[in-house]
Amino acid sequence: MKIVFLGTRGEIEARTRRHRRHTSMLVEYRRRRVMIDCGLDWLGQVWKLNPHAIVITHAHPDHAWGLKEGAPCPVYATRQAWKDMADYPLKERHTIRPRSPVTVEGIRFEAFTVEHSTRCPAVGYRVTAGKVTIFYVPDLVYIHQREAALSGAAVYIGDGATLARPMVRRRGGQLIGHVPVRTQLTWCEKCGVPEAVITHCGARIVEGDERSIAARLREWGKERGVTVSLAHDGLERILR
Repeated sequence: MKIVFLGTRGEIEARTRRHRRHTSMLVEYRRRRVMIDCGLDWLGQVWKLNPHAIVITHAHPDHAWGLKEGAPCPVYATRQAWKDMADYPLKERHTIRPRSPVTVEGIRFEAFTVEHSTRCPAVGYRVTAGKVTIFYVPDLVYIHQREAALSGAAVYIGDGATLARPMVRRRGGQLIGHVPVRTQLTWCEKCGVPEAVITHCGARIVEGDERSIAARLREWGKERGVTVSLAHDGLERILR
C-alpha cells in the first residue's frame, strides 16, 4: 500500500507551502488510486488528479465541497453525507454503511462512526490493502467501537486540529469539535497501534514552529510506545 498526503491543512485561513491544500489522502494499491476526501481546494481540479474512486468521511467544506462541480469517477459516502451532497452533479454514487466493509478498486474500506459534528456526521475508515491495515480519521472527538477500529492497524492517521487542549463542546446530547493529538496517542497505546501520523493540521501547527512541535509529539509518543510524525502536503509512504 502506498499513501500520499495530497493535503494536510484543516479548515483554517492560514496556509504554507507544507500545508497548502485541505486534508486529503490518496491510497494506491496495484496501480489503483482511491482519494479520501475532496475539499473545496479541489473544486475544478480533481480531474487533473483523476483518481479511480473517491471516498468521503463527511460533508464539511474542507472534505467534500471539491465535488460541487462533479467528479471523474465513482464517489462513496455515508447516507448522512449523501443528504448534504444531494445536489452535486455526480454520476455514480455508492452508499457506505458503518461496520459494513466495501471493496473499492481492490482496497477494503470499513467505516466507523465518530463524534465530530451534528450537522455533518463523520466517519473514520479502516483501510486494508493486501496485508496492511491503517485507520484514517481526520476530524473527530471520539471513535465509536474504537478497539475494533484500531486493532491490528499498522498506522493511525489522525486529527491535528489541537495538540493538548480539547476543542470540544456539547450540542444537545452529542460532543462536537476536535480531540487533542495527545489523547489520540493514548488511544494508539491502548489499542497497540505502533505508529501515528498527524494530518488535518490546525493553526498551531501551520503557523507555529513545526520542528519544536514535532519534537514534542515524538516525546509524547515515546512515553506511550508510539512513533509519531507530522504529515505535510506531498508526503508519500509505502507500507508493507
